[in-house]
Formats: sequence, structure tokens, C-alpha cells
Amino acid sequence: MVKRTDGRDLVPISELLSYRLSRTSSALSRSAALRYRREFDVSLGEWRTIALIAADPTLTLNRLARRAGLDKAQMSRVVRGLVERGLVNRTEGTGRSRQLALTEAGVEVYRGLIGAANERDAAFAAALTDEEARALGRALDKLADLALSLERQERERLDGA
Repeated sequence: MVKRTDGRDLVPISELLSYRLSRTSSALSRSAALRYRREFDVSLGEWRTIALIAADPTLTLNRLARRAGLDKAQMSRVVRGLVERGLVNRTEGTGRSRQLALTEAGVEVYRGLIGAANERDAAFAAALTDEEARALGRALDKLADLALSLERQERERLDGA
């Protein structure tokens, strides 16, 4: 075991908070992806795209990509597949932009998906006491704020180099 400068042992990767959160998040995503593929024949990326469009029907491809955390090319491929399947359509927006909207079939798929997502969420919430759920919510908010701050700092360092 390697020693920290403060004299404490360095923890192995399996005990790092970021690693544990990442593994938990990946397991949650994998199980969701399997269910959504089986029940609705959509990938996790397609589910997220459908859900984001349902939440904001004024989205353009660029805004959708930013919200999903994907680059425009990746999002374009996902949207193209959903358009080909008749779940999403593109309508003329301002300038050269095109707004994305769910078709009637897309709305039906969304309703099933959001119902399944809510069932899953309830199952995870049921594993926690009310106190644990509140503490987890506060902790996740703090960690998200810190992670965003660290990301900004790293971008500034990279841009300044």
C-alpha cells in the first residue's frame, strides 16, 4: 500500500468514491438498458433522447446533444434512427435549425418508458429509509456541484496550458 503525504494509506481504486459511484451508475444503466431493450426495443441512448425531447419539445439537435452530454455527431445518429423508426420528427425552426418532436408513436413509447423508469426509481427508493434518501439527495447535490467546479477548473488549466 502506498502512503499519502499525510501518512495515511492510499486507498485502492475499488474504495475510491468516484469509482464506486461510477460502478453503481453503470450497473443502474446496464439494467435499465436491458429492460428498455426487452420491453420497448430502444437503447439507453434512444430512451434518454426520447425522454429529453418529451421534456422539451423545442429542442434542436445541438441543444439536445448538450443536454445529453453527447457530441453532435453521436446525437445525430441516435436521432436519425428514431426518425427512421417513426418515433421522432423534425420540423422547421428558426433559421437553419430544425426542432425535434415525438410522433404519436414516440409519445406512446415514451409513456411506457417513463412508467418503467418510475417503477425502477421506486424500487431503488424503497431500498432506503426516508432519512437515507434525504441524505443521499443532499450528498449527490454536493458531489455534483463539486464535480462541476472541478471540471471547470480543469478546463481552465487545460485552456491556459
